[in-house]
Order: sequence, then C-alpha cells, then structure tokens
Amino acid sequence: MKPRLLTTALLAAALGASSGTATAQGGRQDIAALKSTVEEFLQLQAGGLPGQVTVSVGAVDPRINLAACPAPQAFFMPGARAWGKTTVGVRCATPSAWTVYIQANVTVVGDYIAAAAPLVQGQPIDANQLTVLKGDLTMLPPGIATDASQVIGRSATVSLPPGTPLRLDTLRSKPVVQSGQLVRLVSSGNGFSVSAEGRAMSTAGDGQVVQVKTGNGQQITGIAKNGGMVEVAF
Repeated sequence: MKPRLLTTALLAAALGASSGTATAQGGRQDIAALKSTVEEFLQLQAGGLPGQVTVSVGAVDPRINLAACPAPQAFFMPGARAWGKTTVGVRCATPSAWTVYIQANVTVVGDYIAAAAPLVQGQPIDANQLTVLKGDLTMLPPGIATDASQVIGRSATVSLPPGTPLRLDTLRSKPVVQSGQLVRLVSSGNGFSVSAEGRAMSTAGDGQVVQVKTGNGQQITGIAKNGGMVEVAF
C-alpha cells in the first residue's frame, strides 16, 4: 500500500464516524472514562504538592475511534510536569493496543513566602521582613519557599525589593560559622581522630567551604558544620 493510502486508512480507522452500527458503538472506548483516568492520575501525582490542587482535563475529539479497553493506563511522557499545562498519555495493551495523548492543566493554589521589605544582599532575614501570599504555585518559578521557616536566618544572594517571591536557590544557608569565630577543626579516618582550635576567616553555612587560621598561623580549608565545627579532610 502506498504511504499516502496507508495514512488515509489509519486516519479513517482512528477517526471513524459516529454513525456506525450498535455493535461497533458498544465496542468503542468511552471518552469520559479516558478523561477520568487522566484526572485520577494527575490527582495522584500532585498529592504531595502544598496547596489546593485542581485538575482540568482538556477536550478529547469525540470522533476518535478506539477499541474499548478494560484497564487503560495513564503515563507521563519524558520531561512532562505534574503541574501547570501538561500532556498525559493513556495506553491500552489488550485486547487492542492503542495510545492517545490528552492535554490537561493542574493548578495548585497555596501559600508562598515573599519579601515584605527590601532584603539586602548577605544580610540574615528575619520574620518581620517576610509576608505570606496566596496564589497558583504552578505559575511561579520552581523552588518557591512555602513556609517562613525555610527562609528565616538565611540571606539573599542579591538584594530584593518588597513583594518578590523567595526562591530557595537564591538564598544562602543560615550561617553556622561566623567570621572571627573560634571553631574546632575535626578530622577523622581509619583508626584515628584529631581536633584543634582555630579562628574562622569568613562566614559560612552548613556544608559550605570555610578557611580557618590555626594558632600557629597556618590556614586550613574545611567544611562548616553546626556547633562551630569545621571538618577537614587529610
């Protein structure tokens, strides 16, 4: 069969007219059931998102002619998101194999944290500088803070004006070591553990690199940890 004739035949099979016999109609996949499959799948995928989730499934061409499927399975295409505008695939394995793609929109209305006052780069953020706003989280950049505890004590990497939603990836960790603070250098390995005192030469958050000057003037680089400790690898 020529490619053009083959394409025409496939389209005719997929988009058959609704004027078929009663037997053919009885063997067609229910469109409403397809949409319900997509909605249930997206509700499950969005179950861990903070806020009120609303799923809207797009229209499915009523002319589409798919064989009835006892157990249609929904799935995401690679790279698809579980929120915002997305596309969900629904496939059937038996008795007839087919796949259809359905568009949907998932909104998540919830609280997020924004600056209530100007935030100065590098300055620790306190609760008075924050405000709670409500909106569709899917319309905001990824990594938006949804609780003040995620922000308090951290600092902005750039100065931010009031009203700016706060993204976690633009905030530095809460300092666990302050510049000039007396810290304990700790190093351990197979069968040994040593420690010494030194003075931090910069401010660092948990897990960040910090330089420490020891009592004899030697500068050592380590990883800042809670409790005024700096881990050093030898």
